[in-house]
Amino acid sequence: MIESLAADVADVLAAVLNADDPVHVALRRQVPHLSVRARCTCGCGTAYFELVTSEVEPAPTGPGTGVAAEAQLVTEAGECPGEVLVFTQGGYLSWLEVCSWSDDIEVTLAAARHWLQSRS
Repeated sequence: MIESLAADVADVLAAVLNADDPVHVALRRQVPHLSVRARCTCGCGTAYFELVTSEVEPAPTGPGTGVAAEAQLVTEAGECPGEVLVFTQGGYLSWLEVCSWSDDIEVTLAAARHWLQSRS
C-alpha cells in the first residue's frame, strides 16, 4: 500500500538534506513527488519510497545505490544512540533508514525527528 509522505518523514528529510549541497538540493526537489511505499515492521520508522521519476531529474549521485546523506542522532543528554541514512538509487530518493546503536535508548523516526529538530 502506498501512502502519502508523512510529516515525520518530510521533516527528517528536510533536516538531513543540506540546502547548501548541490546533490541534496536536487534530492530536495524530489520530495514533493515522493510517497511511502512501505515501512519497516520493527517500529524503527525506516521508510521505503515510491517516486514518480518522470516528474523530476535525478540527482548527480551516480548509477548505483548509495548513501546520499547521514546524520548522527544526539540526545539532550549528549548520547549518540543511532543515525539516520538517506539512500538513493540512480540519483533518486529510495529510502530513509533509522539505525539504532543502543540497547538503552529507543531509536525511532519520531525520536530522530525530535533530536534533529532540537539541534537546529
